[in-house]
Amino acid sequence: MTKEQKKINISIISLGCPKNLVDSECMISLLQGRGFSLVEDIKSAQVAVINTCGFIESAKKEAIDTILSVADLKKPNGNLEYIVVTGCLPQRYDKDILESMPEVDAVLGTSHYKDVAEVVLSLYESDAENIDLVDTAGGIDHLLEDRYVSTGSYAYLKIGEGCRNRCSFCAIPLIRGNYVSRPMDEVLKEAQNLVSRGFEEIILAAQDTTNYGIDFDGKRHLVELLKAITAIDGDFVVRIMYGYMDGIDDDLINEIKTNPKIAHYMDIPIQHGDDNILKAMRRRDDVSKITSVLSKLRNEIPDIIIRTTVLVGFPGETEEMFNNLISNLQKWRFDRLGCFAYSPEEGTDAYDMPDQIDQKTKEYRCSKVYEVQKTISEELNKGRLNSTVKVTIDCISDDGIFYKGRSYGEAPEVDPEIFVAATDDELEIGKSYLVRIVDSSDYELTGVTV
Repeated sequence: MTKEQKKINISIISLGCPKNLVDSECMISLLQGRGFSLVEDIKSAQVAVINTCGFIESAKKEAIDTILSVADLKKPNGNLEYIVVTGCLPQRYDKDILESMPEVDAVLGTSHYKDVAEVVLSLYESDAENIDLVDTAGGIDHLLEDRYVSTGSYAYLKIGEGCRNRCSFCAIPLIRGNYVSRPMDEVLKEAQNLVSRGFEEIILAAQDTTNYGIDFDGKRHLVELLKAITAIDGDFVVRIMYGYMDGIDDDLINEIKTNPKIAHYMDIPIQHGDDNILKAMRRRDDVSKITSVLSKLRNEIPDIIIRTTVLVGFPGETEEMFNNLISNLQKWRFDRLGCFAYSPEEGTDAYDMPDQIDQKTKEYRCSKVYEVQKTISEELNKGRLNSTVKVTIDCISDDGIFYKGRSYGEAPEVDPEIFVAATDDELEIGKSYLVRIVDSSDYELTGVTV
């Protein structure tokens, strides 16, 4: 490491999903390992690394806007000397980025996170321009067992990369490649590391967590992985995100039900509630399957909190098909729900499908879904009144009156937090306390420590 290298400050901006955040955290560790200094304030950085999402149109717009905003900080306007763009957006549009945004000095695709330090060194050593490292999508060789973690009391644990599903609307396989599970011993080493560092919540993340290990031998191994992680000595809980209905079998349900270290929570993106649309989307589930799995989960685990995601405005979605979605959402009564308007993505089968839906209709249907969900959430939240839950404190509310935290029923970043009033002593950020829920609304819960 040269004397000059020690002076280089690097700031990383991470956009998109938690899986992207893990990639960013790994890059931070790789850069620190080569002697670079990481800074939060981009105005004091000489290099900006922007890890992008390019999944749908809104994500692409956010990425482009961020790049252009950061570009304003390049010399002579600011201290910034180089901009490196990584992740999903350059995996799809590397040439376009370099041609249309000359402020960008290097692009790295989703199989080149591991090369970020070498790229920064190359920019300084040869004053190189337009470094383009984009080829086959995907890869897990950048994932580290001892990485920097930027979150608070929780940490994401990435157990796989890419996707083996081929939904007709989704560009993830084009961006992230085929599904690749991390070797179990590597996952367990990282889990052990996270527990030893005091993280109270480990959140399993992959494009499809229920498919973990299916690329090993054609069989799913999530239950085996859960047993192994929770056998680690320590006081922590495991949360499962991004599961699919066809991967939620009796063994998995029983493991969640009987294992005290697994949160009674699942994130299961169903995408729609009409069989014709589900078939056109090339989803592996139908309405009957979704209904059956939800019924079994709730019968076996009565206090389970279930989150989902739906997509409206898919090509050919008639008013009747949309009403079927609404009707089934009212029957299924998800605790949490996110809704997206269909975004036509180049390279997907749905991109060229007939009967595309206009934007105004898509936006109306999305608002209608949220209107229905608001009523459901309010009713379900009332059902949690007077219950006592363990809440991990994340921060103090903006008004300074309450603390804000999460129970097993709230995943970080996507679900509402619980407002907590301390009855006695001050509460410690990152610690957990028993809280009795005393008030509720459509998307908020308030409790007091007991």
